[in-house]
Amino acid sequence: MTAEEIYNALHARFGERILSCNANAVDPYIVVEAAAIEEVGAYLRYDTDLYFDSLMCLSGVDYGPAKTLGVVYNLHSTTWRHKIALKVTVPREEGVLPTVCDLWHTAEWHEREAYDLYGMQFLGHPDPRRILLPDDWEGHPMRKDYQVQEFYHGIKVPYVGDPPSIGMDVYRYQDSEP
Repeated sequence: MTAEEIYNALHARFGERILSCNANAVDPYIVVEAAAIEEVGAYLRYDTDLYFDSLMCLSGVDYGPAKTLGVVYNLHSTTWRHKIALKVTVPREEGVLPTVCDLWHTAEWHEREAYDLYGMQFLGHPDPRRILLPDDWEGHPMRKDYQVQEFYHGIKVPYVGDPPSIGMDVYRYQDSEP
């Protein structure tokens, strides 16, 4: 199926909860209302004409300090050999959306990573704790407005402006121009 055909099938079933489609993008995507992601995902997973049995990746996104956070779900059907990305957005503070762990078990780790690095909450997740950072780490370091804490357990945390400690010419934790 093409991205437009998948969009039309979703829009026919879910109406206004399917917000838009960009079928001409390098990786075509459909924008879905965040609260509907589990229901839409179940339809995509189990409908015999769609059968998206593989969640290839789930990624957190920060659209900027004055904007929202997002999640991108890259789906693939090994049976029909088509793929699509779903995108949702949530508020920066207390952004919540349903888990898709019951649909694709690999989402358990991906959702934990998105929570750890960006801070969105996945309702119904079986193990909603940090996966990359210690439990007492402050903040979510992939957010564009993240401020690196100066010390962690008495150890200075390196940040932009610190001299390199391992002989590298450039040592940065945030985006920079080449």
